[in-house]
Amino acid sequence: MPASPSATAAAAAAAAPKSIDWELRLGFLIHDVSRLRRSAFDRCLKPLNVTRSQWWVLAYLSREDGMTQSQLAEELDLGKVAVGGLIDRLEKTGLVRRDADATDRRVNRVFLEPKSKALIAKMRKVSHRLNVQILSGLDDVALESTAVTLDAMKRNLLVYLQTPEQT
Repeated sequence: MPASPSATAAAAAAAAPKSIDWELRLGFLIHDVSRLRRSAFDRCLKPLNVTRSQWWVLAYLSREDGMTQSQLAEELDLGKVAVGGLIDRLEKTGLVRRDADATDRRVNRVFLEPKSKALIAKMRKVSHRLNVQILSGLDDVALESTAVTLDAMKRNLLVYLQTPEQT
Protein backbone atom coordinates (compact mmCIF):
# COMPACT_ATOMS: atom_id res chain seq x y z
CA MET A 1 0.00 0.00 0.00
CA PRO A 2 1.53 3.34 -1.04
CA ALA A 3 2.32 5.86 1.66
CA SER A 4 -0.14 8.68 2.12
CA PRO A 5 0.89 12.16 0.97
CA SER A 6 1.08 13.31 4.59
CA ALA A 7 3.30 10.33 5.52
CA THR A 8 5.57 11.06 2.56
CA ALA A 9 5.82 14.74 3.54
CA ALA A 10 6.54 13.78 7.16
CA ALA A 11 9.27 11.38 6.05
CA ALA A 12 10.84 14.08 3.84
CA ALA A 13 10.67 16.61 6.67
CA ALA A 14 12.29 14.14 9.07
CA ALA A 15 15.10 13.48 6.57
CA ALA A 16 15.79 17.15 5.81
CA PRO A 17 17.11 18.16 9.24
CA LYS A 18 19.76 15.41 9.10
CA SER A 19 21.24 16.98 5.98
CA ILE A 20 21.06 20.46 7.48
CA ASP A 21 22.53 19.18 10.75
CA TRP A 22 25.42 17.61 8.85
CA GLU A 23 26.10 20.87 7.01
CA LEU A 24 26.12 22.76 10.31
CA ARG A 25 28.25 20.08 11.98
CA LEU A 26 30.82 20.18 9.18
CA GLY A 27 31.12 23.97 9.44
CA PHE A 28 31.55 23.79 13.22
CA LEU A 29 34.12 20.99 12.93
CA ILE A 30 36.19 22.89 10.38
CA HIS A 31 36.07 26.01 12.55
CA ASP A 32 36.87 24.12 15.77
CA VAL A 33 39.77 22.18 14.26
CA SER A 34 41.22 25.38 12.81
CA ARG A 35 40.82 27.28 16.10
CA LEU A 36 42.27 24.46 18.22
CA ARG A 37 45.19 23.99 15.82
CA ARG A 38 45.97 27.72 15.97
CA SER A 39 45.88 27.63 19.78
CA ALA A 40 48.15 24.57 19.90
CA PHE A 41 50.52 26.12 17.37
CA ASP A 42 50.66 29.35 19.40
CA ARG A 43 51.61 27.30 22.46
CA CYS A 44 54.36 25.53 20.51
CA LEU A 45 55.75 28.82 19.15
CA LYS A 46 55.80 30.60 22.50
CA PRO A 47 59.31 29.36 23.46
CA LEU A 48 60.59 30.72 20.11
CA ASN A 49 59.24 34.22 20.94
CA VAL A 50 57.30 34.47 17.70
CA THR A 51 53.60 35.12 17.26
CA ARG A 52 51.36 33.30 14.81
CA SER A 53 51.02 36.48 12.73
CA GLN A 54 54.80 36.85 12.55
CA TRP A 55 55.13 33.17 11.66
CA TRP A 56 52.70 33.62 8.77
CA VAL A 57 54.67 36.57 7.41
CA LEU A 58 57.88 34.52 7.61
CA ALA A 59 56.19 31.47 6.09
CA TYR A 60 54.91 33.41 3.07
CA LEU A 61 58.28 35.07 2.58
CA SER A 62 60.01 31.68 2.79
CA ARG A 63 57.95 30.66 -0.25
CA GLU A 64 58.32 33.94 -2.12
CA ASP A 65 61.02 36.17 -0.68
CA GLY A 66 60.72 39.80 -1.71
CA MET A 67 56.93 40.05 -1.69
CA THR A 68 55.52 43.55 -1.50
CA GLN A 69 53.77 44.68 1.67
CA SER A 70 50.55 44.84 -0.35
CA GLN A 71 50.96 41.24 -1.51
CA LEU A 72 51.57 40.12 2.08
CA ALA A 73 48.48 42.01 3.27
CA GLU A 74 46.38 40.32 0.59
CA GLU A 75 47.76 36.83 1.27
CA LEU A 76 47.32 37.20 5.03
CA ASP A 77 43.89 38.82 4.66
CA LEU A 78 45.06 41.74 6.79
CA GLY A 79 45.06 45.47 6.32
CA LYS A 80 48.17 47.20 5.03
CA VAL A 81 48.62 49.03 8.36
CA ALA A 82 48.47 45.77 10.34
CA VAL A 83 51.03 44.15 8.03
CA GLY A 84 53.21 47.24 8.31
CA GLY A 85 53.21 46.85 12.11
CA LEU A 86 54.12 43.17 11.84
CA ILE A 87 56.97 43.97 9.49
CA ASP A 88 58.14 46.76 11.83
CA ARG A 89 58.40 44.27 14.71
CA LEU A 90 60.13 41.67 12.54
CA GLU A 91 62.60 44.32 11.32
CA LYS A 92 63.42 45.34 14.90
CA THR A 93 64.32 41.73 15.74
CA GLY A 94 66.49 41.44 12.61
CA LEU A 95 64.32 38.83 10.89
CA VAL A 96 63.32 40.83 7.80
CA ARG A 97 64.29 43.96 5.94
CA ARG A 98 62.42 46.32 3.66
CA ASP A 99 63.91 47.46 0.38
CA ALA A 100 62.40 49.81 -2.14
CA ASP A 101 61.27 48.12 -5.34
CA ALA A 102 63.81 48.50 -8.16
CA THR A 103 61.23 49.90 -10.59
CA ASP A 104 58.82 51.71 -8.25
CA ARG A 105 60.41 53.45 -5.27
CA ARG A 106 56.96 53.86 -3.64
CA VAL A 107 56.67 50.08 -3.23
CA ASN A 108 58.46 48.28 -0.41
CA ARG A 109 59.53 44.70 -0.82
CA VAL A 110 60.14 42.54 2.24
CA PHE A 111 63.07 40.13 2.39
CA LEU A 112 64.12 37.50 4.89
CA GLU A 113 67.34 38.13 6.77
CA PRO A 114 69.76 35.21 7.34
CA LYS A 115 68.71 35.09 11.01
CA SER A 116 65.13 34.29 10.01
CA LYS A 117 66.10 31.22 8.03
CA ALA A 118 67.30 29.43 11.20
CA LEU A 119 64.08 30.42 12.98
CA ILE A 120 61.95 29.18 10.07
CA ALA A 121 63.77 25.83 10.19
CA LYS A 122 62.99 25.57 13.93
CA MET A 123 59.35 26.54 13.34
CA ARG A 124 59.00 23.89 10.64
CA LYS A 125 60.28 21.25 13.06
CA VAL A 126 57.80 22.44 15.69
CA SER A 127 55.02 22.40 13.09
CA HIS A 128 55.98 18.88 12.00
CA ARG A 129 55.92 17.57 15.60
CA LEU A 130 52.51 19.16 16.15
CA ASN A 131 51.17 17.70 12.90
CA VAL A 132 52.37 14.23 13.91
CA GLN A 133 50.37 14.56 17.12
CA ILE A 134 47.31 16.05 15.40
CA LEU A 135 47.25 13.33 12.72
CA SER A 136 47.90 10.46 15.13
CA GLY A 137 45.69 7.47 14.40
CA LEU A 138 44.71 8.62 10.92
CA ASP A 139 45.77 6.44 8.01
CA ASP A 140 46.90 7.72 4.63
CA VAL A 141 43.52 6.94 3.01
CA ALA A 142 41.64 9.09 5.54
CA LEU A 143 44.18 11.89 5.22
CA GLU A 144 44.08 11.85 1.43
CA SER A 145 40.27 11.86 1.43
CA THR A 146 40.21 14.75 3.88
CA ALA A 147 42.78 16.72 1.88
CA VAL A 148 40.88 16.15 -1.38
CA THR A 149 37.62 17.24 0.26
CA LEU A 150 39.10 20.36 1.86
CA ASP A 151 40.89 21.26 -1.36
CA ALA A 152 37.62 21.02 -3.31
CA MET A 153 35.86 23.15 -0.68
CA LYS A 154 38.65 25.73 -0.89
CA ARG A 155 38.40 25.89 -4.69
CA ASN A 156 34.62 26.29 -4.47
CA LEU A 157 35.00 29.09 -1.93
CA LEU A 158 37.58 30.87 -4.09
CA VAL A 159 35.21 30.71 -7.08
CA TYR A 160 32.38 32.00 -4.89
CA LEU A 161 34.49 34.89 -3.57
CA GLN A 162 35.62 35.84 -7.08
CA THR A 163 32.02 35.92 -8.36
CA PRO A 164 30.40 39.35 -8.20
CA GLU A 165 27.61 39.56 -5.62
CA GLN A 166 24.12 39.21 -7.02
CA THR A 167 21.48 41.53 -5.60
